[in-house]
Amino acid sequence: MHNVTVPSQHFEVLSRCTTTAARTGLLRLAHGEVRTPVFMPVGTFGGVRHVSHEDLEAQDTPIMLANAYHLYLRPGPERLERLGGFHRFAHWNRPLLTDSGGFQIFSLPHKREIFESSVRFKSYIDNAFHDLSPESITHFQHIVGSDIMMVLDVCVPSTSPRDQAAWAMNQTHHWAKRSRDAFRPETGQLQFAICQGAVFEDLRRESAGYIAELGFEGHAIGGLAVGESREEREHFTALAASVLPEDKPRYLMGVGTPHDLVRAVRDGVDMFDCIIPTNHAKQGVAYTWQGKVKLRRLAHAEEQKPVDESCSCSVCKRYT
Repeated sequence: MHNVTVPSQHFEVLSRCTTTAARTGLLRLAHGEVRTPVFMPVGTFGGVRHVSHEDLEAQDTPIMLANAYHLYLRPGPERLERLGGFHRFAHWNRPLLTDSGGFQIFSLPHKREIFESSVRFKSYIDNAFHDLSPESITHFQHIVGSDIMMVLDVCVPSTSPRDQAAWAMNQTHHWAKRSRDAFRPETGQLQFAICQGAVFEDLRRESAGYIAELGFEGHAIGGLAVGESREEREHFTALAASVLPEDKPRYLMGVGTPHDLVRAVRDGVDMFDCIIPTNHAKQGVAYTWQGKVKLRRLAHAEEQKPVDESCSCSVCKRYT
């Protein structure tokens, strides 16, 4: 790495790799600074499953992700506003990013309808119908008080036919502009747009170029890890990252295996989130420098060595 300085109000590139597009950076957010590259643990409902905020803070977790779709359904905008926003509600005093819920809404093909102006979906809690628009989800994230809010987008499987991928991209662009018009910068929050285009090179280039011109504080690469091969994911991540602005953070949504993180960092991506590490942990799977270890296998029943002898975390230092 060699040191560089790219001035920006919210994001600064601190160093760059001399042989790849990898870089380190600093995000300045309302609730603190975040050094990048960074992996954001997913606290869907306001907390990471099976991990306390105290544990996250002890691990020096700088930022958490929560989902606006789930928070909108429960506790809901009115109650959350009365309680003073997410940070007071969840007792989390560090930076927060909220996903708009586009992926969750569009993963319910039989329980939602997409209109030009909004999307209507059925709640998994009580089967009531709700309508969300780019403006209303932006307003709700103002209530949440997240340091970074995502725009409402249309996420389709990466293996979708070209006409469907083009439609989703154009709708995402239209909604991104409306989201930006509804955004209130005086809140101190940042707003990120999302690049779509599935696995079509021209659509990915068009989408990345379009959202780069709308004045957002950062940009995300969406619509990957939803059906494509690993080779396609790596190719289109690198392609989108190469088109997105250098002086703003790049966020690869929903991707989080160790292999994917390293490859994407090499391509110039700064931010990540994924539920896979948490889900693997619940299944007794640990990530080590020697690869994944399935702790529930009978072969480990009397193993006296640490999970990873080269690791200095509290678990490996204390437990076999």
